[in-house]
Amino acid sequence: MLEKIIRNDDKEHIDYKDMTKQLQQNLSELQLMIRDRKIPVIIIFEGWGASGKGSLIADTIKMLDPRFFKVYSTLPATESEQRYPVMKRFWDNIPEYGKMSIMDRSWYQELAIARLEQGITEEEYLRRVNEVNVFERQLTDDGYLIIKLFLHISKQEQKQRFIKLREDESKKWRVTVLDRMRNKNYDEYYKMFNDMLERTGTDVCPWRVIDASDKQFTRFQLFNILVSQITNAVNTQPDYPEPEDVSKLFPLTGMPKLADTSCEGKPIQPTKYFDELKKQQKELSKLHSRIYQKRIPVVIAFEGWDAAGKGGAIKRIGAALDPRGYEAIPTAAPDALEKNHHYLWRFWRHLPKTGHIAIFDRTWYGRVMVERIEGFTPPERCAMAYREINEFEKELTEAGVIVIKFWVNIDKDEQLRRFEARQNDPKKQWKITDEDWRNREKWDIYEKCIDEMLEKTSTEYAPWNVIPGNNKLFARLRILKIVNDRLSLALKETKKQEKEKEKSKDKDGKGKGKN
Repeated sequence: MLEKIIRNDDKEHIDYKDMTKQLQQNLSELQLMIRDRKIPVIIIFEGWGASGKGSLIADTIKMLDPRFFKVYSTLPATESEQRYPVMKRFWDNIPEYGKMSIMDRSWYQELAIARLEQGITEEEYLRRVNEVNVFERQLTDDGYLIIKLFLHISKQEQKQRFIKLREDESKKWRVTVLDRMRNKNYDEYYKMFNDMLERTGTDVCPWRVIDASDKQFTRFQLFNILVSQITNAVNTQPDYPEPEDVSKLFPLTGMPKLADTSCEGKPIQPTKYFDELKKQQKELSKLHSRIYQKRIPVVIAFEGWDAAGKGGAIKRIGAALDPRGYEAIPTAAPDALEKNHHYLWRFWRHLPKTGHIAIFDRTWYGRVMVERIEGFTPPERCAMAYREINEFEKELTEAGVIVIKFWVNIDKDEQLRRFEARQNDPKKQWKITDEDWRNREKWDIYEKCIDEMLEKTSTEYAPWNVIPGNNKLFARLRILKIVNDRLSLALKETKKQEKEKEKSKDKDGKGKGKN
């Protein structure tokens, strides 16, 4: 990949300076166009130390309106950031529609650099490569333009620039011990960067590798690429790719239709219910303490019919948890800021850190239900969401997050009874809205969408649990039991992994002793 560098083959005959000025002016005009067309743009600057990233970023923003862009400088993840999935901090900072993010290094620091300097395994490196490719594809499918630039200089050129910087009292601080180490091991880094670029240079997000040894030429190539790609994005109508068959991409569990699923739970006497409730909550409290100690993050996702009893179930779970270690997130219609981002953005922002629990009252599945049925989102984008959601949940589970999903199921008659009870109770009238009644009129349409959702998103790593909800007492106990069983299993798996690591360490130690 680094062999396919954009070089200056005509240094004497072309006036790059004047050409660059015109391109800078064009970029300024294009910023207004992407704002009007609500095209979000991410410009990534990667490359060797001393290749000129900082000065090129300064040149890029010089002609831009500062209200509509933000520059991010990517540093190693903090201790707090390391308690979340790797890509969370980058999802947090994606730009709004119509704005720009300009990145001085990016998520690519979690790939080649992490492989060489943080000691992540080859398996982890390849997993992160896949996460990056998925992340970029999901954004471009949503209309984002991602421009990826890698500034390339030779080992000798880098060394000379380091020497020059160190000779200047005001700039010598910029050359660190790490920079010098990287130059010394240039060939090793070259191979790793090359591998990274080849694995992440996709059709939708190709790399542009620029020869950064000639500053005037580098500036010209930078603005030529920016203007060309942004112009193309501005003049191109959205063309959504054909959704792929998720059954061929993910290990699905197979789910029955709602019509073939009972809504009735086993009858239970109130006294027995309270005894069992207390027992399950006591168990959950113990498990919460243990997953906190083991730093296992948990996501509990609730979906279900209106008035199915999601809130009551969440309340019983929360009553057993340490309030410092969990958060309940009610998901309403997206606000103006949320509408100006990829739909998964607002859920990435609420993911739990290690050892904590996030309980979502309605979730990202609104994309394939209410947004689809009410026409809030183009049908093509809704159809693409099954793959995106499965990828999202897969990424969470591979990062160690336990994902537990519930669909609370009631029949149409039971829903009507609960609606009328709310309507007639002054203390509960706030729970029933005109929208609830309108949604009820579309019951059959919703049921069809729910069946498809359950079928296409119940994976082996994040299966759906369909809960009979006509009997609230039974449903609450059933939900608590499933949560407890899943957390117990996760703790057993963690203990097993810890033992395997200890055995591996012992073997390594014995082997070293023999040598």
